[in-house]
Amino acid sequence: MTTAATDLWVRSYHPAPAADARLVCFPHAGGSASFYFPVSAALSSVADVVAVQYPGRQDRHTEKGIETIAELADRAAEALRAYGDPLPLTFFGHSMGAVLAFEVARRLERDGRAPAHVFASGRRAPSSFRPENVHQRDDDGVIAEMRKLSGTDPRVLGDDEVLRMVLPAIRSDYTAIENYRAEPGAQIGSPITVLVGDDDPRTTLDEARAWEPHTMGTFDVKTFSGGHFYLTDHAQEVIALLKAHFTA
Repeated sequence: MTTAATDLWVRSYHPAPAADARLVCFPHAGGSASFYFPVSAALSSVADVVAVQYPGRQDRHTEKGIETIAELADRAAEALRAYGDPLPLTFFGHSMGAVLAFEVARRLERDGRAPAHVFASGRRAPSSFRPENVHQRDDDGVIAEMRKLSGTDPRVLGDDEVLRMVLPAIRSDYTAIENYRAEPGAQIGSPITVLVGDDDPRTTLDEARAWEPHTMGTFDVKTFSGGHFYLTDHAQEVIALLKAHFTA
């Protein structure tokens, strides 16, 4: 059983009604739920894979973007609470999605429904702050950043009309993540595995390791060759890692 909040915020591309676990995926800044379509297809035999859809993109393109991580986390947590089944949750978030996964985990933990594991990809620890101003740049400046990180569908970057249509949502995401500050001592009980590219301009290995104090559970860092979107080139390895988690 789901609610209107779940139907609005969560996408299920390959429903797995017989699954005994659920993977919840959180997109990067400027990303959408469909980024995880291949993950859903690959893991549907071992988990019910769903992806969070933020306002302002794809089928939610008419909605205004949300400009704080706190509100995004509140709304996403509300949608996930609405699932009426007892399936244990595992979170996977990339870049902004890693921070959002962490904050949603904090909220669900207060309800006694902490995720079994959090996979935080391509993002420095919540307590590791860097001053950034992408959200304050003009449209061309935001587009330049998207091109630099190579995480946006080339079809979008090559279509000026589509690109200008999604820019408000992208700017909202950057506003949210660049103004985010973790609460002092913010921590979850769930184990955390951090995944990072060894040439990621947004996350150094030290910043990735700085996630460790944010969990009371086990902690691990897995390094891949590549930059911020290392997971595009290492998709099969990341999927294998997640599959091993669900079949362990």
